[in-house]
Amino acid sequence: MGFDESVLICDQVDPILNKILVDNGLKVSYEPEITPEQIKETIGQYEIVIVRSRTKLTKELIEKADKCKIIARVGVGLDNIDQETAKTKNIRVINAVEGAMNAVAELVLGLMLSLARQTARGDREIRKGNWLKKELKGTELRGKYLGIIGLGNIGKRLGRLARALNMNIIGYDVVPIDEEFAKEVGLMKADLNTLLQSSDYISIHVPLLDSTYHLLDAQKMSIMKNTAKIINTSRGGVVDEVALYDALKNGALGGAALDVFEKEPATGNKLAELDNVILTPHIGAQTKEAQSLAANVIAEKIIQILRGVM
Repeated sequence: MGFDESVLICDQVDPILNKILVDNGLKVSYEPEITPEQIKETIGQYEIVIVRSRTKLTKELIEKADKCKIIARVGVGLDNIDQETAKTKNIRVINAVEGAMNAVAELVLGLMLSLARQTARGDREIRKGNWLKKELKGTELRGKYLGIIGLGNIGKRLGRLARALNMNIIGYDVVPIDEEFAKEVGLMKADLNTLLQSSDYISIHVPLLDSTYHLLDAQKMSIMKNTAKIINTSRGGVVDEVALYDALKNGALGGAALDVFEKEPATGNKLAELDNVILTPHIGAQTKEAQSLAANVIAEKIIQILRGVM
């Protein structure tokens, strides 16, 4: 059975998404560079709107989406979509959590290894002509305590990867933690303060909400070990970057790796001044495999919704 709904794709996505939708009879307009002004003028023509992270579907834009049935995010976070306005217009909002799960978890693992062995700093210094062999004495991940804040799909995948390296896993979440997973990795459940006090590495996997804004602030950082390292691949606003800069500069924390920032692009960010920081440009889900999987997941969810089975 084919469909005749019109689809607007606002950002660059894997070509498989377009192919699956077209093969099912949907009329697709692929506009990866479309501007907010252009969206405002045309969004009313479409039943389905698809975005990644570049496009912000604000209240003003969604209010113009009079025919829209589905807004789809080819990724995890939904903070670039005004969900409340979508709800008032009976628009279904979906995402592709499954697509980024492994890619983000592997990036966190890579960042932890780089923090532990100071590989990023070693690379920078060699390029400057400096040979810091004696200075760059690292540590191993084996036996260290990894605190995971948020045990959804990504947090659980990270736990499994870290457990394979014989790390000890501490977990905190505002929702009940999967008991089978906890047994599988030997997870120690803890409240947030206990996790922060006990962990050598802290990885954050929560959405950006009013309740999670600056979840790690100066007060929370003050109770961590002075050797502790923070890894944030969730959303920039979850970590207070001013407090983080001060803690790292003053030796109150051992290091940090950020893939997300309070302001993006993060050019000119003060954290770049520090040697014990690794910065990456929001690449958590930027793998060929993750983008293809996310595109497939979104396409399948859209087709199932139109068929009335989801």
